[in-house]
Amino acid sequence: MSQQFPKNFLWGGAVAANQVEGAYLTDGKGLSTSDVQPKGIFGGVVERVAGDSGIKDVAIDFYHRYPEDIKLFAEMGFSCLRTSIAWTRIFPQGDELEPNEAGLAFYDRLFDEMAKYNIAPLVTLSHYEMPYGLVQKHGGWGNRKTIEFFERYARTVFQRYQHKVKYWLTFNEINMSLHAPLTGVGLPENSSKQDIYQAIHHQLVASAKAVKACHEIIPDAKIGNMLLGGLLYPLSSKPEDVMETLQQNREWLFFGDVQVRGSYPAYMKRFFADRGIEINITNEDRQALKSTIDFISFSYYMTGCVTTDEELNQKARGNILSMVPNPHLASSDWGWQIDPQGIRILMNELYDRYQIPLFIVENGLGAYDKPQANGEIIDDYRISYLNDHLVQIGEAIQDGVEVLGYTSWGPIDLVSASKAEFSKRYGFIYVDRDDQGNGTLERRCKKSFYWYKEVIQSNGAALKR
Repeated sequence: MSQQFPKNFLWGGAVAANQVEGAYLTDGKGLSTSDVQPKGIFGGVVERVAGDSGIKDVAIDFYHRYPEDIKLFAEMGFSCLRTSIAWTRIFPQGDELEPNEAGLAFYDRLFDEMAKYNIAPLVTLSHYEMPYGLVQKHGGWGNRKTIEFFERYARTVFQRYQHKVKYWLTFNEINMSLHAPLTGVGLPENSSKQDIYQAIHHQLVASAKAVKACHEIIPDAKIGNMLLGGLLYPLSSKPEDVMETLQQNREWLFFGDVQVRGSYPAYMKRFFADRGIEINITNEDRQALKSTIDFISFSYYMTGCVTTDEELNQKARGNILSMVPNPHLASSDWGWQIDPQGIRILMNELYDRYQIPLFIVENGLGAYDKPQANGEIIDDYRISYLNDHLVQIGEAIQDGVEVLGYTSWGPIDLVSASKAEFSKRYGFIYVDRDDQGNGTLERRCKKSFYWYKEVIQSNGAALKR
């Protein structure tokens, strides 16, 4: 049976400013936390000195080449492109009173280019970066003052782009702060859980204030959150494993609970008490949190398993993701387990829990792509991965889940977030650059480019079930 998606379903791709733009100091841009992590999220901080360079400094030079790239996205039939605004292009240090006009003008040009092709922007306010100035001078999100700085930034861009951008997200994969505190909340990697959760609290308040501002300034806009969809299954049917899985899933669902329901869920009381964590929550915070999101957006790449068997947990800590593998699933080149049905399960779980629309804003396969002698890139493995996931998304829609759209991660090759490498490619469009930064930056369409074009054109009917 062929599967068509809803009539106004938004099809497209997703990128992040710090992984594609380059031009890292151009037009008054300040240093971000991403700029001082040249080896990616898990690579540690390296202070910048004059004349040094990192792979993200140029990335794929989207800052200068965006007209060519947007044209290719339009050729695929995109009706939506998720991107982010680099906060440091607008407020270079983060605490200025007035924005940087050259930074604002760049995004005007970008959104105007997208409008030429009727591509709707879906814009993330903070995607795995914040001004490094706020970290050095104010202690990042550990400082309550950062709420005010973020609100100023959010209001500035809502005001400026109110006629150009109608879909917004606050923080990318907001639950990732638990695993990468510098990237998530601007705190040192060895920070205590107490400090991390207090910083997360400030971020949740800031997110809610941005939602309120968006609703005031752009009444016809929709604004959502963004979760790393980290669905976990019990490894066995032992009640202990089932209970532990419930607890671990709550660690990331907590963020959605606050952002959709407008208050802390009851179970967090015990979670904090058991760990000796005391969060300073003011009455003003409680009031602010009541401004709730319009839709849930999330990334989905894989699922994991949970066990209370300490021996199996020890073994899992040796692998890249510290996750207990599912014996029933195959893995990607990077050891990520491939579970298309998991996205249907996740979508049903989220929709049952929150009953507001969903938006799948990241999903894709990072793989080594080797051009053939004639230059062609035959990426059947990517087509297969995306086809199988989209079929399951179609099933979830048939289950009654309301979905606004789908933006695959990295429709054009980009610098990976975790390790800042080029060899882990996601794109439908190949970019000629390697892990050492060599290459012409030339763009080339892979086989998947034409496949995705057909899927979009047929509104999902071309998928193979």
